[in-house]
Amino acid sequence: MKAETSILVISFIVAIILGFIIIPILRKLKVGQIERDDGPKSHLKKQGTPTMGGIIMIITMIIVVTGSYIYFTLNGQNDLANNILPLLLVSIGFGLIGFIDDFKKLVLKNTEGLKPSYKMLGLLIISVAYVVYLVYGLHIGTNTYIPILKQYISMPVYIYIPFAIIVILATTNAINLTDGIDGLSSSVSAIIVTCLTVIGILFGAPEVGVFGSIVIGAVLGFLMFNLHPAKVFMGDTGSLLLGGVISAIALYIKMPILLIIIALIPVLETLSVIIQVAYFKKTGNRIFKMAPLHHHFELSGWKESKVVIVFSTITLILCIIGLQTVV
Repeated sequence: MKAETSILVISFIVAIILGFIIIPILRKLKVGQIERDDGPKSHLKKQGTPTMGGIIMIITMIIVVTGSYIYFTLNGQNDLANNILPLLLVSIGFGLIGFIDDFKKLVLKNTEGLKPSYKMLGLLIISVAYVVYLVYGLHIGTNTYIPILKQYISMPVYIYIPFAIIVILATTNAINLTDGIDGLSSSVSAIIVTCLTVIGILFGAPEVGVFGSIVIGAVLGFLMFNLHPAKVFMGDTGSLLLGGVISAIALYIKMPILLIIIALIPVLETLSVIIQVAYFKKTGNRIFKMAPLHHHFELSGWKESKVVIVFSTITLILCIIGLQTVV
């Protein structure tokens, strides 16, 4: 646990340093946030705030994972060093999909960005590659832990692979939808990753402990610039990165079903969009004042900071409950 704490602190410091370097560059390049005209009026003042800040987390993770890899290799912990790399690569893969989308919209000024079909194809390719690697490369099997029952069930491989792919795609999109208020997605994601990291350590997966600590430090460092009023937004670069991290770790420790509990806020954010669209198409009316869910509460009179505090507190409580269901 001492090593994980040290790695977390190092990652936090690296993210802070990178924040001071990268944010002025993004501002100089005029990589600014584009706000919706039909969104909360309070968001219009955010127009032009630097985005694509997920780059801070990506570079932090690459630097600290590389350093950790060298450290553990020199200390004869080759398996631990090698097992961190797949978790990094799949996470960076999702981040790169978001980066391409952000780059096209914000740097190349292509308002459409990456076409939704191409975006989903990219996410699907990375998801399939990671799941196939887990099953046939690492041979971790298809056992999936059932919270509360505290036992594993073994799925046929032809069911497990599509199931795992859906988990990844759903998680990345859910975290993406949760990103819309200063500090919300980063706060919620940090708590969820912390929960998964603790479980990984308790269940004998030291690589998850190390990688999770690196991510937590990177997110907390980024959060220092992302809290209200945000000096930078993560963009799809960051939200898809964090969605990839959460789903990759959950599948690695064989606990994707646990996400229904600990990631309930992103789940509800996603459901609010699905319900809103379906209900509007059928009736022409809206159930929520605006979707995703956090905007509904904003338009109901909640300040951004209140939404973040409430949603983060709920996530923390759910993660404590989640821990109780598995240990």
